[in-house]
Parts: sequence; C-alpha cells; structure tokens
Amino acid sequence: MTDVACHSDLISSPAADLDALRAVGQEFPCPYLPQRRSRNEAYFVERLEGALYERLLARGFRRSGHVVYRPRCRGCRECRQLRVPVETFVPSRSMRRVARTNADVRMEVDDPAPSDEKYCLFRDYLAFQHDGTMSAEYTAFIEFLYDSPIASREFSYYIGGRLVGVSIADRLPKGLSSVYMYFDPKYARRSLGTLSVLREIEWCRENDMPYYFLGFHVAGSRTMDYKARFRPFEILVADDRWIRTDQ
Repeated sequence: MTDVACHSDLISSPAADLDALRAVGQEFPCPYLPQRRSRNEAYFVERLEGALYERLLARGFRRSGHVVYRPRCRGCRECRQLRVPVETFVPSRSMRRVARTNADVRMEVDDPAPSDEKYCLFRDYLAFQHDGTMSAEYTAFIEFLYDSPIASREFSYYIGGRLVGVSIADRLPKGLSSVYMYFDPKYARRSLGTLSVLREIEWCRENDMPYYFLGFHVAGSRTMDYKARFRPFEILVADDRWIRTDQ
C-alpha cells in the first residue's frame, strides 16, 4: 500500500511495548483527502497474536502485511477506527436489496491460500478499481494478503463454479478485522463488496463474535464513506474509547 510503503523507519517491537512506538515516517500526499499531507507511525512484526492486535486496534493501529501502523498527521485526526457491533447491526433497505440480488452467491470460508485464479482476479480488480499506486506484481499480492503474521480467514464467493470475489479478515478474540476484498469487475453491479461485509457480519454472529472491524473511516473521503452505512457503528475517538453512533 502506498501509505505504508513510504516508511523508512520501521522498528521491531518483540516485547509488544505499545508505549515504545515512537518512529514516525516522512510525510507524503494523503491517499484519502486532497491537498493534505500524511505520515504514519509504524513497526514491523514477524508474528502477531489476535489479542495483541485487538489492543493495537484500540490504540488506532492497522496492519498491512507485516507492517503495523497508525496515522500521525500534522493537524489532522480524521482517520478513525470503525467497528460494527454485530448484535445491533440492522441492514438498510439497499443492503437487503443487495442480499436478495446475490442470493445465488455461495460463500466458502477457509484458511487463506493463494492461487493463480485468485491472483488473476486481484490483478483485474486493481486495473478496474485503483489508480496504479498499488503493485499488481505476484510478489506484492502474496506479501499484502497471504504472508500474514496473524491467524486470518479467507471468504471466497462463487456464482456457480466461478470465483467472483475474495475477502480476507484477521481473526481476533472478539471478532474479525477486515483486511481487503477484491472481486471480478464483470460483477461490479452486484455490489459484492457490500455483500461480503453483510455475509461476514453474519458469520461473526454465528460464531459468537461481537464485532466486525472495518478499518479506518475518514470523514469526507469518497472511498471511505461506505463504511458509515453499516449502522449502528462505533468510532474510536481516543485510546480504548469507542463511541456508538448511527450518524
């Protein structure tokens, strides 16, 4: 990812001393808000236990591959963790319509495992959805999604025998933390990204997991606005302090 790739000052924290994290990278153009500058605090992990990562999420961190990071931007605090309380979540009318439209989509859940079929899907998705800042190389595909320091689950979506979407989420004691979802651009009208969140929230409910973590929400960012449609949700406003809202 472009924001993490700008780091040259990654530090290792084998003792998981969260207060020792002080390495802040150089500024770079914000990927979410125009005409703003961004910088991250980050470190590298070989392994990451689910309970520790849950604590890191509550401190404003996310992971990309083996890099755990959080924004440390000058004069801006718009990147805020968002999570959905599973039991109180109510799908909107448009979400229910997406669910009905995709009643023929089958979901399979397994350990993450790369394949040529998934890589081709990922490459097509990047060409359709992104601006070229993310690498479509096979090694980047593996490092970003499949060389994980934490136990993860892979949700594969099929129409008949055709793979149309793949979502990866990290397994935590209290839920799932979404990593990334990619899908076949030929099925873009089906809103498979929305479907994957709905199905994975339901998977959390079936497995007695109270939260589905959607990553950063950035107010005013077109690419992040969709997350606030999953209501009610909770926003991290300070370390270990979540505020519930439906706004």
